[in-house]
Amino acid sequence: MDTRDQLIDSARELLWERGYVGTSPKAIQQRAGAGQGSMYHHFSGKRELALAAVRRSADELLTAADSQLRGPGTAVERITAYLRREREVLRGCPVGRLTQDPEIVADPELRAPVDATLTRLRARLAEVLGEGQAAGELPAGLDPAALAATVVAVLQGGYVLARAANSPVPFDQAVSGVLALLTVH
Repeated sequence: MDTRDQLIDSARELLWERGYVGTSPKAIQQRAGAGQGSMYHHFSGKRELALAAVRRSADELLTAADSQLRGPGTAVERITAYLRREREVLRGCPVGRLTQDPEIVADPELRAPVDATLTRLRARLAEVLGEGQAAGELPAGLDPAALAATVVAVLQGGYVLARAANSPVPFDQAVSGVLALLTVH
């Protein structure tokens, strides 16, 4: 991994752990094992590096989601695989947590990849839910876009509940609850 990638990955981890304000250029450099000159060789400053880090987190989240949502099985089986995949629940979602960071939300350029990621995730889930409707797995009267938004909201809310309880149990309960709703006709 080159220095640029080490800086981006270090920034990703620190943003996930500490948020934008709590992530200093010095902390990024220390975690990456890079000097100040290396950081400013690759990035104009913290904001540009944070944007690269947010984009990389977003890409990873969408790639992981796609691997389950495009995999084998029925629509409900694929959504189940996505929701039940291994996650660091107590750390929260590396993208969703950024919505709680006032500096990220206040900056349209930093917020844009977060919004785009959650929008793309909802769209992909809506596609899978639409496939499930077409196959007769899900009731014809459901709105796939609204249901996809519900799935994402339950997932993100599950992270919040788990972090508040310092236990993955509320996350697992939230996932079980939304999956139960998907299988009731």
